[in-house]
Amino acid sequence: MKLSRTGRTTLAVMAILSLAALGACASQPAGTAGTPAFWSGLLHGIVAPIAFIVSLFNEDVRMYAFPNAGRWYDFGFLLGISCWGGGAAATR
Repeated sequence: MKLSRTGRTTLAVMAILSLAALGACASQPAGTAGTPAFWSGLLHGIVAPIAFIVSLFNEDVRMYAFPNAGRWYDFGFLLGISCWGGGAAATR
């Protein structure tokens, strides 16, 4: 499938807006909310590349939550980060 120039531009704008929306989720939870577990690890893994870029400019944003609940958080983070290198990305 070959995209026209307008289609490529639209796709690029949509990708940038999607990444910005995911980047809005990349924040460190408050200490009183409890320690992050599996679902937080999964979300942090999905937004990790964006959180890494934001963390270069903002010291309040971290890619990996500390303290966390341990192995379940790690497992969720691993599954989330694997979304960036597997699945549909691997078909190209």
